[in-house]
Amino acid sequence: MLGRKYGMSEAQARAGEENLRDLAAAEGLPYRTEGRDFGNGIDMHRLLHLAKEQGKQAELLRILYRANFAGERSLYADADAYLVELAVEAGLDADDARRVLADPQAYADDVCADEREAAQLGANGVPFFVLDREYGVSGAQAAEVFTRALTEAWGRRSPLKLVEDEDATAEACGPDGCAVPQK
Repeated sequence: MLGRKYGMSEAQARAGEENLRDLAAAEGLPYRTEGRDFGNGIDMHRLLHLAKEQGKQAELLRILYRANFAGERSLYADADAYLVELAVEAGLDADDARRVLADPQAYADDVCADEREAAQLGANGVPFFVLDREYGVSGAQAAEVFTRALTEAWGRRSPLKLVEDEDATAEACGPDGCAVPQK
């Protein structure tokens, strides 16, 4: 599938997968190079939007990555039942997850907006990481590449320019909070 999609030979695709496995192993992460299937991930993205509303997006994403890249079970065959299990593992309500999966329009506009934004930022594949909306890291890269990109992004950031009222008596909150005016 990778060879067809990216115009490379089977040997090149296998070498790329083995490289990904080695990069993951260097970080202590499992990565299966054989037996993974593929398909349309829109339902996973729709569930991620449900999880975002509940503050559980990062956890669901971590679980989906683990299931996709290291798990034995398919995310695409009998997907709804398995996706509900994974959503519950992330702390979502099973009925809420089933409701989203049963309605193809639920969060579809949000997913399309994400796709448009990714294209505008220059993402041309996955994974693709955006740092400070100015730097992009495409593909599975070694930790050193991320360290270099993060260091450069941090070094080039512009501190906020503080605009203040000329009235020196203006009240402001401090590290201990704000005084609440009494009526």
